[in-house]
Amino acid sequence: MGEPVEGIVERLAGRGVDVVRVGFADLLGTERGKDVLLERLPEVAANGLSFCRAVYYTSPGGDTVDVPGGLDRGLPDISVLPDLSTLAELPWEPGVAHCLGDAVDPATGEPFAESPRQVLAAAVARLGELGLSAVVGPELEYFLLEPDGNGWRPYDDEAGNVYTTGRRGDAGSHLLRTLRTLRDLGLGVTMGNHEFSGGQFELNLRHSAAGEAADRAFRLKSSIKELARADGLRATFMAKPFNDGGGSGFHVHLSCLDGAGRNAFEDAAAPYGLSPAARHATGGVIAHAPAMAALLNPTVNSYKRFGPGTAAPWLADWGLDHRAAMLRVPPERGPATRLEVRLGDASANPYLGIAAVLAAACLGIRDRIEPPAPSAGYGYDATRSARLPLSLGAALDAFEADTGLAEVLGKQFTAAYLAYKRAEVDRFAAYVTDWEFREYAYHL
Repeated sequence: MGEPVEGIVERLAGRGVDVVRVGFADLLGTERGKDVLLERLPEVAANGLSFCRAVYYTSPGGDTVDVPGGLDRGLPDISVLPDLSTLAELPWEPGVAHCLGDAVDPATGEPFAESPRQVLAAAVARLGELGLSAVVGPELEYFLLEPDGNGWRPYDDEAGNVYTTGRRGDAGSHLLRTLRTLRDLGLGVTMGNHEFSGGQFELNLRHSAAGEAADRAFRLKSSIKELARADGLRATFMAKPFNDGGGSGFHVHLSCLDGAGRNAFEDAAAPYGLSPAARHATGGVIAHAPAMAALLNPTVNSYKRFGPGTAAPWLADWGLDHRAAMLRVPPERGPATRLEVRLGDASANPYLGIAAVLAAACLGIRDRIEPPAPSAGYGYDATRSARLPLSLGAALDAFEADTGLAEVLGKQFTAAYLAYKRAEVDRFAAYVTDWEFREYAYHL
């Protein structure tokens, strides 16, 4: 039993908190929620907050996408129950505490199958059936932007500042202030640096159980965007925001613990120091990578990050400390033995991206899938490994065909996600871009 809600109210009031913000992730990974006056928290904790179910199917442009169970059912409700164990005061919003919420079906009280947090919980449970628990360390890159007339340009944009610190590539000390603020929020941020492109940064989070890691990655993204807005800037986790810049990744470090709490991926006597579980998890990620791309590279823009020489993977391969490979095995062994899945980009919903990695690893271990030989040398040789999907449409086709992944993640979620994302592909196909105008208007 956790702390009684009445005690929480009294404790928060004593600290000057009078509002609790309840937030949750939609399919896109955008935070939705409500601000609740503190005195109403006991009622909300007991009964939940009502939202139109279509909030999960809202496009970035604000349109409701026609997903089964939404418009066709008259836009029914879901109920979101605050998870008070996740309460944390917001350092940049005096008087406000934040917590995550879990969506349930108000008619049955059962978890809502399309909730990203629930999708991840289902994948964690399936791995648990094999006697394993996942440990995850997320890494996220993002671009900070500053106003440029009617648009946006990279913040403090100078070339060659990769892995620099201080004001050399961060004139406003954005990274330092963000690190300190997020430390105070308790997100487990450990370090950060300027990344490869101008205005691009990376923050690292400590490793933890998969559900907690996804919670922290989700809150990290929301928090960074809020802090940027407060400075008149914009933070974007878009995969590739500029033609002449690099892309932003979402790398997932994965290990598994057995029932005794030992690293199940460690085996000093096995080839490469990797246990059969690690080897089969690698095989599962390779085998299911085309379908995983639909969740880890979830936008039309995602596929403009890929290609030879981009430091982003475009082949379904793995390697030993090989940063061009889709799955890298870092050099540490012993308790630090782990896999780094480098497929994802920063636009991925952390819950769904981590769920995809866990589901593929689970299927690999369960089905004892053997991986190919590790890649070595030049990492973009398409004669040695199969290419990953090169468009969102192709990734969605692979996801729809992967019945194993759908079995772990849930058929209702899979159907909803496919409908939601196919509508995005259709919107883009019908849209006349500025590239088309520049390319054709004068000459044709």
